This record gives sequence, C-alpha cells and structure tokens, in this order.
Amino acid sequence: MQQAVMEEEAAYDPPTLKYDDAFPALPESVTSTSPTVNQLGQWNNKMRIGSSVVTQVFRVPFEERKFDHSDKFGEGESVRTCSMIMKETGAHIEIASSKDMSLTFLVTGKQNAVLDARRKILTHFQTQASMCISIPKEHHRFILGKNGNKLKDLEKTTATKISVPNMADGSDKITITGTKEGIEKAVHEIRVTSDEQSKQAYERISVPKMYHPFICGAHNEKVTALMNETGVRINIPPLSVQKDEIIITGEKEGVMTAKERILSIYQEMEKKCTIVSVEVPKSQHKHVIGHRGNTIAEILQTTGVSVEMPPNDSSKGTITLRGPHDKLGLALNMVYEKAHSVITATVDAPNWIHKYIIGRKGANIRRFTQDLTKVHVEFTDKEDRIKIEGPPEEVERAQASLEDMARDLISKLTFVEMTVDPKYYKHIIGKNGANVNRMKDELGVVINIAENDSSNLIRIEGIKAGVEKAKQELEDMVHKLENEKERDIIIDHRFYRTIIGSKGDNIREIREMFNQVQITFPGPGENRDVVKIRGPKEDVDKCYKHLMKIVKELNESSYETEVPIYKQFHKFVIGKGGANIRKIRDETQTKIDLPAEGEKSDVITITGKKENVQEAKERILKIQNELVTIRGPKEDVMKAVQQLQELATERQLSSYSAEVRAKQQHHKYLIGKNGANIKKIRENTGARIVFPTDKDEDKEAITIIGKQEAVERAKAELEAIIKEIDNIVESDMSVEPRHHRHFVARRGEVLNRISDECDHVMISFPRPGVQSDRVVLKGAKDCIEMAKRRIQEIVADLESMVTIECIIPQKHHRTVMGAKGCKVQGITYEFCVNIKFPDRDAQEEYHNHQDEGQQPNGNVEEHEPVRVCDVIRITGKRENCEAAQRALLDLVPVTVEVNVPFDFHRSIIGQKGRDVRELMEKYDVHIVLSPADQRLDIIKISGTPACVERAKEAIEERCKELEAERQDRILKSFELKIEVDPEYHPKIIGRKGAVISKIRSDHGVQVNFLKKGDPEEHIITITGYEQNTLAARDDIMKIVNEWNNMVKEEVHIDARVHSRLIGARGRNIHKIMEQYSVDIKFPRSTDTDPNIVTVIGAEENVLDARDCLLNLEEEYMQDVNDAEMRESYRPSFSRGEDGGSSLGHGGGVTGFVVKGGPWEQRAPDTASTSEFPSFGGGGEDPQCVPSPSGAWGPRR
Repeated sequence: MQQAVMEEEAAYDPPTLKYDDAFPALPESVTSTSPTVNQLGQWNNKMRIGSSVVTQVFRVPFEERKFDHSDKFGEGESVRTCSMIMKETGAHIEIASSKDMSLTFLVTGKQNAVLDARRKILTHFQTQASMCISIPKEHHRFILGKNGNKLKDLEKTTATKISVPNMADGSDKITITGTKEGIEKAVHEIRVTSDEQSKQAYERISVPKMYHPFICGAHNEKVTALMNETGVRINIPPLSVQKDEIIITGEKEGVMTAKERILSIYQEMEKKCTIVSVEVPKSQHKHVIGHRGNTIAEILQTTGVSVEMPPNDSSKGTITLRGPHDKLGLALNMVYEKAHSVITATVDAPNWIHKYIIGRKGANIRRFTQDLTKVHVEFTDKEDRIKIEGPPEEVERAQASLEDMARDLISKLTFVEMTVDPKYYKHIIGKNGANVNRMKDELGVVINIAENDSSNLIRIEGIKAGVEKAKQELEDMVHKLENEKERDIIIDHRFYRTIIGSKGDNIREIREMFNQVQITFPGPGENRDVVKIRGPKEDVDKCYKHLMKIVKELNESSYETEVPIYKQFHKFVIGKGGANIRKIRDETQTKIDLPAEGEKSDVITITGKKENVQEAKERILKIQNELVTIRGPKEDVMKAVQQLQELATERQLSSYSAEVRAKQQHHKYLIGKNGANIKKIRENTGARIVFPTDKDEDKEAITIIGKQEAVERAKAELEAIIKEIDNIVESDMSVEPRHHRHFVARRGEVLNRISDECDHVMISFPRPGVQSDRVVLKGAKDCIEMAKRRIQEIVADLESMVTIECIIPQKHHRTVMGAKGCKVQGITYEFCVNIKFPDRDAQEEYHNHQDEGQQPNGNVEEHEPVRVCDVIRITGKRENCEAAQRALLDLVPVTVEVNVPFDFHRSIIGQKGRDVRELMEKYDVHIVLSPADQRLDIIKISGTPACVERAKEAIEERCKELEAERQDRILKSFELKIEVDPEYHPKIIGRKGAVISKIRSDHGVQVNFLKKGDPEEHIITITGYEQNTLAARDDIMKIVNEWNNMVKEEVHIDARVHSRLIGARGRNIHKIMEQYSVDIKFPRSTDTDPNIVTVIGAEENVLDARDCLLNLEEEYMQDVNDAEMRESYRPSFSRGEDGGSSLGHGGGVTGFVVKGGPWEQRAPDTASTSEFPSFGGGGEDPQCVPSPSGAWGPRR
C-alpha cells in the first residue's frame, strides 16, 4: 500500500510558483516620483515685502567650528551659549547640524539685534583659519627681508600671523594664521616672492589694460587654455587693478611660447579694434555688468567685443565697446537690451497706512501681487512712499494696484492724536483692557497708547466716523477724570486690619457710606503707610475726615505701658474670682494682660487711652505697695521697716491737694488745644491737675494734687489764667450778607489776617445758607474794638467797589486765563480785584450793556454780535478795575502765519509731538500745523503778541537748521550698488564681521547684504557720502579680485571610489582639503558625468591635490577590481539541486516548489563598496536603486 502511494506521488507533477507570487509584499506607501515642489523657492520668487523684522541664515563649516566636547550638538555648552546670546540681543536663534558636521544658524529679529547676534555666534562657534604652504628653504630669507621688516609689513598689510621656521629647522613649511581673506593675500604675496627667486623663467610683459579681456577671453577661457597648453602660470591683473604688466612664470620654453601667443593676440587686436561709446544711465550699469560680470563675459563670448564700464566713483554713464568693427552693432544691441531690463517706480502713500496695505502677515500684498514674481516691493517706516523694482510691464501693474489701494485706504481711514496725562492711562484702558477692547469692537478703531514712551499721546486709527466717536468718548472720560481728586492719608500699618475689619466688613461699610470714593490700601508686600482716596472732591474730603477720626480714636485707644509687679503679688492684683482685675478694667476702660502661670515674666501690660492707662497703673501699683512683706534677720527687717515708713511719710507729703474753681465753659481755655496749656503747667510745677468729668456733681471744681509747694505754684498759675479769661468778652456786629463771602473766601484768609492783627480775636460769621447779618467776636475788649474797626473799613471798601464789563470773545478765554488760571490769578492779586468769567454755554446775544455807546473790548468781529459768554466782569475799586481790564486785553491772543515748507512740519512736531509741545510751553503760544491731507506750507501761531513774535523767531531758526540737515542727509544718502558673487560674501564680511566692520568704520558707510536665497542676493548696497561709498567699493572689489584669481580644475575620478575618498562623515576629504588648502566638490546625482571632481584653490595647491586624488583613486580601484574578480569566481548555490542529489530520486523535484526565494540569492559581499557605500555612493550597475543625490547624500 505504501509502495503504491509513493509511485502515485512520483507520477504527480507539482506546479511551480514564483516567490513574489506565493508571498506578495505587504502594501506600503509609494514614494512619488514627481518632482518635489520647492515651496520655499516659490515664496522667494514672490514679491518681497520689507519689514522691520529680518531673518538671516549663515553657515559655519565643519573645519572652522569650535567644539565644546559634548557627545551631541545642543547638549553641552552650545545650548547655554545660544540662550545667553538670545537674552543679550533679543533675537531668536534656531540652530541645525548638517551631515558634514557644519552648523546652520537662522536668526530672526530686528536688524541691529540680528547683526549683534550674528557677531556673537561667530565669536563662540567659529575658529580662526590656519594654513601651511611649502616654500623652498632658500627663499625664506627673501620673504623675511632685512631684519624681518618685509615679513612685518606683510603681516600688517594682511592682518595675519606668519610663522617662518628657523634656519636650524629643516622644515620648509610656512604657517599663516588669520582670516581667510588675509591668508589668501599673504599666500599670494609669498608665492610671488618665491616665484621671483625661483630658477624658473619669469617674464613681465606690458600690454595695455584695454586689451586684457581679449587675452583672458570670456570666463578666462583663453588664458586657462594657454596655461594648460604651455604648463606655465600667467598672472593677469584683475579689472580693479590698474596695471598693464602681465607676469608669466614656469618652464623657459613654455614661458616663451606663452609670451609670443599673448603678444600676437595683442598686436592682432590692436590692428582690428575700433571703439564705440554709448550713454547708459548710471543706475542701469549693474544690469549691463550682470551677476559677477557674467553679462559682460557673455557679450565678449558671443560677439568678441569687450565692454568697458566707467569707474564706480565716476558720475559719467559712458560705456565703451571695443572690438572688431563688424561685431560692434550686435554688441551694442545686447548692451541696450540688458540695460533696460529692469526699472524702478514709487507710489506715494503715508507710512501709517503701510501696514493696512501689507495686511495681516502680508495677506493683502500677496493677494494682488501673486502673479508678479519678479517685482520687489520695499516699505520704509520713515518715508511716505513705496518703492517698486522689476521688469517694466510688471512694475506698471504693481504700481497701478498699489496706487488704487492707497487711494482707497486714504479715503476711508484717518487718525487723530490726543494729549492725555499718563496717570489716566489705566482708567482709559480699563481692567484687562476692557474699555479699549470695547471701543475697538464697537467703533472699529485701533487705539495705540504708548505707556513706556515719554510722550503723552494716544493715537486713534480707523474709519472716520469711528475715530470721531472714539475721540469724543475719550475726551469725555478724560474730562471726568480731571474733575476727580486724589488724596493721600497716612495710617499706621498696624491699624489696617482694624479699619478693614473681619472679612472686609468695616471697609465695606465705609465704601457704602461714600460710594463714589475709591479707597486703596497698600498691598501685603508693600511696606508703606499711605492709603489713597480718589473720587469727587467733596466726597473725598468727607471720607478723609471720617478716616482721620477713626485713626485718631485708634491712636488714643492704643497707648500701651508695662508695669513690673512681683510674681507673688499677681494673685492679689487679680483678686478672688478675678474681682479686682475685672473692676479695674471696667472702671478704667483698659485692657490688662497678665503673664501666664508658666512664664517667668512679671510684667503686666496695660492698653487703652493714656489717661485711663495711667489710672489703671496707679491702682495696680497701689495694690502692690499695700502688700509689702519683709523677711530676713530681725535687725535687717527693722531697718527695712524704718525705711519703708520714711517712704510712706514722703508719699503722704506728695499727696497734698488743693482746689480751684472756674466756670465750666472756661475749662477748654485752661486745657488749651490738645491739652497744651495744662501740660505746660504740669511740667513747670510737677503737680497733677484733675478736671471734673460728666459724672461729677460739682462741674466747676478743679483739683490739684502733689507736693505742697508744687500745688501752690500750680494753683497760682491757674488763678492768673482764670482771671485773664474772665476779662474776655463776647460782642457782635452787623455785616450785610452780601459781604460775607469776601471775609470767608480762600479758607478765611481775610479773617485770619484780622485775627492776627488784633491779638487772636475769634470772629465767627454765619454758616453758609443761614440768612443772618450777625457777626460774633470773642476776646479782650480793646482787641474786639480794633477788629470791629478793621471789619468796618473793609466793608466800606467793598461798598465803594464797582463792577465793569470787559468784552472778550469766548474763544480767547482759555488763553487769557492761562494754565490752571495762573494769569487771571496774577491779575487778581496784583490789582486787588475779583474777576468772574461767564459760563461758556451761554450763547444768547447780550443786550444789557452798561453803556449803549460802549465799544466791545477785545478783537470782536465788526459785525459779530456780543454774546453773554463774551462778557467778563471785574469787581473792585474803579482805578484797579480799569487797570485789570487793560491787563486782560493785553492777554487777548493774536494769530500769525509763518511760511514753513510742509516737509519740515514733521521735524517741528517732533517724536509724538514732543518738540511742538516744548515750543508751545516755552513761549506760551498755541501752534497749528497743516493737516496731512492738505500739505500746506503754513504754520499758525496764536498767543499774546510778544510771545507770538518770540515763537516765530524760534520756528524760523529751526527751519534753517532743518534745511541744513536735509542737505547733509541728501549727500549722505548716496546709494551705490555693486554685484558680487554670494560665495564671496563671507570673505567680504570676515571673521566675526571684522572686515566689513573695518570698511564701514573706515569710510563711514552702511554696507547691506540681501538675504540668502534672494533673487538679487549678489547685489551689495553701499550707502553714505558719494566719495566714501566709492572708496568702500574699491576695498570690496579688491577682496573680490583676489578671490577671482583662484584656479578651478576638473579631475576625472571613477565614481565607485568617491565614497572611499570622502570617508566616514567626510573625514578623509576634509583632511585632504586642509592639507592642500583647496576646496573639493564631488558631483551630484543630477550631473551628466558622475566621475568629474572639481578642485578649487591656488594653482600649485590644486595641482598637488589633484595628484593626491589620482594616487588614491589608483589605490582604491585595485581593491574594487579585486573584489569584482572574487565575485566572478564565487559559486552559485541552489537548494533544489542539492535536494535532488541528496534525496537520490533521480534529480526530480517533488512537492510545493517556489522559485526566486531569499535562500536562492547569493550572500552580500561585505568588501564591495558598491553594496556597502559609506555615503550612499553609486555602484557599478546604473540599474540599481538610484543614489539620492550623489556621494555626499541628499542635498540640503
């Protein structure tokens, strides 16, 4: 049975499946092969909008980094350093580390903050460059010069440190340390010196500068080809160096060949060349030159014609074309085409609407300029215009759109500025901004309050109706606040808890009593005793008196004293069941605290009113004195008893008393204000004086207690005072009520003066509202008579007073009164008159002239009727009234117009109106400037004639200063733009900005670089005086020309060894670049030839680096070939074949068969660089998975 089954199985032919069909892969996201859209690039191509916040990106290469020896970036000193820089500068810093170990910094913030942060970052994270070059030992002495002077001069010129080995040292290496620019200058000079002293041929030939472009060719193609052909080095001065000589060094045969070729080119072009000059505006020259001179090179390559640009310091716009006659026309067309490819336009728009044009996060400006990708729009905070630059057709569209938007915004929006005292800001803003936010939502306006600024301006922006309503509401609020009063009251901090009460009950009751008053106590952490009261004047005064009354009661009831009583006598002080202590407390209305049983203290504390405390103290001491116990030897006890008896006798002597009688109503005169009189008697005599209380039956008896002598003296003094008081009489007189106000006005100033003159006679007028003419006088009889005569004299003067009218238009009343009425108060005191101004709301016509033929006083219009609000009444003696009237008329303001150009108005106003306010305060005038929309060249000055004249002279002098400043600003705003390849920008900036800072400080100019990635980032803008900008340009171009002399060579190296050359994290290639002082660039995956490697640097260094790379290629290619050979001999294993032979079934395969499984694949070769690349380098087979972007990895 088993045999039959086996035969049946053998006859079965199983199906064969592929591995991928039997085991399909799980679904996964497929990476799109469509090109990735560079969103950042798209944004960079859109219209750029100037902003006060800038972002700058820069990179610190791996070889120039400083390390803090931490394992990962950001975990060591780097984080603390960046945090410190952000705190110091206020800029925001983002850092990133790349695969090549370089650092990229993104700094965002204000322009000055970003520049400061960049300087600090480079200080902490970038090292100083160093370079070694090989120079034959025999040439070192020529480099040093006599006494080393030549080397010292070279170090000063290049700002580097150059180390030359000693003569005893066999090394020929010269080390140069400093900035890259300085190192390159020093290397150039050293090599020139070495070449001159070398045994090689050295030729100098003079060829006019105008023919150098024909020798160099476009992009130096001709001279490079000549150097490659002859193997010599040809040094042609750059365009910025005005030299005619060309230097050739190398083998003699090659030097002679190169010399002949150069001279032949020169002679040929000298015969063929003709000249054409064209005029092109200076501002368009940069478009003719092109990026790094590419346009000029393109014209030279296409037409064979050289384009000569005028120097940057020249004001002429003449461009010279030099070349064959038949090619000049084509070259001329190309020059004109490039010159007119870009134009500039401006749009007039006030700077305060710029933010509305830009929109929130640039939304508005992006919306209508999204199709104008080549247009650059610049907004400036200090100018009322918008600058547009780009192709003509796009600039015209952008200009039209911006002008429409600006006109629309100007017609809809407006702004006003209000001067408000900063102390009212918190009330205007409201709690958490409630008031301002409410007006913003309801009226659609923006209210800007500069709380940290020295000015007092509030600016309101928005639609016109909303701005007017907001202004009116704020003016009403300020007017209400100005009529409020704030008063400080000094309250001891320890009374706060009592005044506030449990859970604030007491203070709540006070606030309900004075509901219009705001009472503010200092916070828990504030060690102050000042309580602020704010509200309507009358309520604040009442609340102040109420609080002072409470404080006075608290002060009186908080007197405290300590009485030492022997501990064993405390029980007698307390009494049985606390009877004694309770009785003392009740009768004296005091608080008595005894120490607890366990305490060692024997002090009893008494608190209350001072008199009550003294009485309680005496009663407690009396209890102790009555309970003296003496213990000890008999003899000593007897002596103590004798002494105590003597003390008791002395006390009896000090307990002598006498009685003086005085009328009860005179007691207050005896006591005096705050007890002053009675205290004086007590201090002089030492006697105790007790006045009767309300409970005493005899209200006239005054008791004097003490020693007999002291009591007699006190009694005599009291009797003398009582006799004098008995002479005081009370009298009255009649004064008409209409004169009462004169005596009691200004806090009773007139009454106080009469009282002082008449020996402090007390004079009482009826209270306000009481219809009585009775005036009461108290004092000595003769003094009362004197006071009556003085009052009658004043009444007679008042009876003789007249009231005259002074008519001054109501609009001038505020000026006539002056700040807080100071001018009117001065006239009032000077002429002893009373001046009353009318209610400004009384607009009805005035008919009750004192004299119908009287002409109105002041500058009233000829046909303008006199209104009630124009009539000022002056009361006093006639001659004084007339003098006061003349003084008032002299204060009537006049208005003068001064011609001032509208451009100067902003400078006269000053920052937030500061300067114009100072003028108005200094000269006491009112100044009105032209509205912004009318742009008038007139300033109106209102005030008194003398003040107006002085203010006019000050404004005219200020105009002269502004004109001089404008002329200087025009000269200083000269702008020069030059095109420099962005790769040279770090060289121009220098380490920590040293080079560019030196250029800026030396020439007094501002040098600005555009952001990285900007379409015009190759343009450098220099701003300053014209001669200074030209000098700065020469310094920059000198640096650029030195870098242009670098040699670039392409080397063919098999792509399979690129990863080996680069090494792990680029260590190998960095080591080679440092050794030979060159820059080596490997191809990207998109390059047509993946085997081309570019080497850039000094010619000799490039040649040495090329030889090194080729040697390494040869070495690595041997390893690659060996690995490929081993791979070709490796046997191919098959699981199916082995199974067939081992089973012995005649090679037949039975069962479920899967082809192409992992077990049938060969093992990977770990020695193969194509299967295990270091940086993802490509293998041999181009059909393999493509490298992301070359040997260096994905492009950042």
